[in-house]
Amino acid sequence: MTDTPDAEAIDPQALDGVEEGKRLIRLGGDTGLSLAERLSERFQRLTWRTPIHTMRLRGRYPLKLIAVPGDPVIGDIKRGQALLAGTVSFQGEHHALDALDFGRRDWSRPFADYVHSFAWLRDLSTVATRPQGAPIAERLLARWLDAYSDKVDALAWRPDLWGRRILFWTSHAPLILSSTDLVYRSSVLNTLARGARHLDRGADKAAPGSRRIAAWCGVVAAGLLIPGGDPRKSFGEAGLARALAGGLSDDGGAVSRSPAMLLDAIMLLAMLRETYAARRLELPDPVQAALARMVPALLGTTHGDRALASWQGGGPATADRVAAVIEASGVRTRPLRQARDWGYQRLAAGSAVLIVDAAPPPVARLVESGCASTLAFEFSDGTARLIVNCGGSQAASTQLPKKIIGGLRTTAAHSTLIVGDSNSTAIHPDGTLGRGVAEVELSRQESAAASRIEASHDGYVRRWGFVHRRQLMLTGDGRELRGEDALLPSGRKRKAPTTPFAIRFHLGARVEASATADGLAAILRVPGGALWQFRCRGGMLTIDDSLWIDGQGRPIATQQLVVVGEAAAGGASVSWALKRAA
Repeated sequence: MTDTPDAEAIDPQALDGVEEGKRLIRLGGDTGLSLAERLSERFQRLTWRTPIHTMRLRGRYPLKLIAVPGDPVIGDIKRGQALLAGTVSFQGEHHALDALDFGRRDWSRPFADYVHSFAWLRDLSTVATRPQGAPIAERLLARWLDAYSDKVDALAWRPDLWGRRILFWTSHAPLILSSTDLVYRSSVLNTLARGARHLDRGADKAAPGSRRIAAWCGVVAAGLLIPGGDPRKSFGEAGLARALAGGLSDDGGAVSRSPAMLLDAIMLLAMLRETYAARRLELPDPVQAALARMVPALLGTTHGDRALASWQGGGPATADRVAAVIEASGVRTRPLRQARDWGYQRLAAGSAVLIVDAAPPPVARLVESGCASTLAFEFSDGTARLIVNCGGSQAASTQLPKKIIGGLRTTAAHSTLIVGDSNSTAIHPDGTLGRGVAEVELSRQESAAASRIEASHDGYVRRWGFVHRRQLMLTGDGRELRGEDALLPSGRKRKAPTTPFAIRFHLGARVEASATADGLAAILRVPGGALWQFRCRGGMLTIDDSLWIDGQGRPIATQQLVVVGEAAAGGASVSWALKRAA
């Protein structure tokens, strides 16, 4: 992937195109963090416990905030109601408020991040008045202060969590600063100032992408809202510009290639935008330019139901959440159809939407739970999703077995071709991505009659000696999708006489499949009454069980169409078609 130039130098409209035959190559290797980088990160955290770092956190403490911004995004009503009822809930994990111990280390990572970031303040404020919510918020915050106000902890003081904490504490100050207890109020403001000083030195140590963006948003917000913060504001704006340049591709996508993470980054910038507005200031041009690129890229991965597609560990964030974040961003635009480094190609015709992953997986060092999904696609008709990916390894309920959550990252959990039941890009036992897809060749042609995408990847060349080529054509009325998957001999790998392969088409929730007697076709009954016919040639069709992670992180039992066959040394080809029958 190419380096990202300065945000203000980019014309978003000029990016809506891909040259035919353009090669998208993953640069920088496929390794994760080096040993030296891991040691440096660990050493950095160890320095947090030293007297020197404690001295760095000292300084003048604020008596009040200069302004109180609003939170432009509505929270989750169910989670807010659970808080009122005495329970903290997130992604299937539940803990009673009265027994909540911030010192525990057995929480799942998503739940711990939710609690320590204080994102739950948004959910609480959505359903509670100040008299209802303030006692709950202040009680939990007081416990957190008892545990961590003077203790720099590797988790609780993680830079990205401090960035989010500053945004949520300041946006929901009426809930946490309503107390008449002056000692408590002073402790909150003093800890806020200490956290800002911690970020001054640690924001750039956060992982690239939304974490580093979160950390620098916290620095800027502190500079805007804590008295005497003008130097920090300027320093933070420069750091945020760097974080955006390193965390976004040229076309506005996240370097993690995760739509869910891009949605999160837009949400952070929307909160920061509200912070500037509270001071009657405009968002800096580089940040506004970044938002202008990010929103079209995000919309390019939404279906007809306006919810996200499931890519790179993210689940199908609900249409309401996507709409709320985009409205808060202040950007009004159309979906990006032809991405470059972001990698998602979008075809829309009639009521149909096709989204294709036409790029290598993200570089291992830039993502914690990347997926081997190259050349997979999702397909929807109106609000009904016909073909999906299982998705959601990051968004799934924490109560799911780890084996299933890990399986959601595999090639087999995506709607694409799998050779020998292996991944197109290796997934190591520690969760990092290994060798596999290094290059994707892509061409795209469009006309009034039909739109066509042809792409190939080299993920199976090293082990199996085949390139996977996928051709997709969507008719102009959106009523027919034709495809061909081919395995083409490549490389010096000596091939076995036959190599097994399977092409998986995971079906959306409540899509019912019925196979025909010849084993070459199936009828798909879609919610809402529509019928689609699937036919294939070059392999045998079977129907198997599958699952899909919904917008709430819950596993939904579904089905999948599986076309199986064997490739000779000279390769193989399977053609198939999805056609709306009624």
